[in-house]
Amino acid sequence: QLQASGGGLVQPGGSLRLSCVASGFTLENYAIGWFRQAPRKEREGVSCISSSDDWTHYADSVKGRFTISRDNAKNTVYLQMNSLKPEDTAVYYCAAGPLGLGYVASTYDYWGQGTLVTVSS
Repeated sequence: QLQASGGGLVQPGGSLRLSCVASGFTLENYAIGWFRQAPRKEREGVSCISSSDDWTHYADSVKGRFTISRDNAKNTVYLQMNSLKPEDTAVYYCAAGPLGLGYVASTYDYWGQGTLVTVSS
């Protein structure tokens, strides 16, 4: 399973780092996706990293502000979020799968429970 954490309340312009720890399997060689769902909106892909770490992708709305990474020794993936904006407010989910493909949710086998990020002054 995946356990997401790191959400909270932050002022506009602030930073948060989301973590997603895997248990029961090894994240190494798994593709990882971060998704988010804002109130009254559909879930959207935010960032993803390939199973071999040879490419990453970011949604246009977060490009240059968010960074996805993983620490295989800790079996953890991260989403560093800087210069946060009110429109980043959402529940953030991590997902993992050996055949995970971009932002295609159905290709991910494991999902975290979500962590709420609120950006507000």
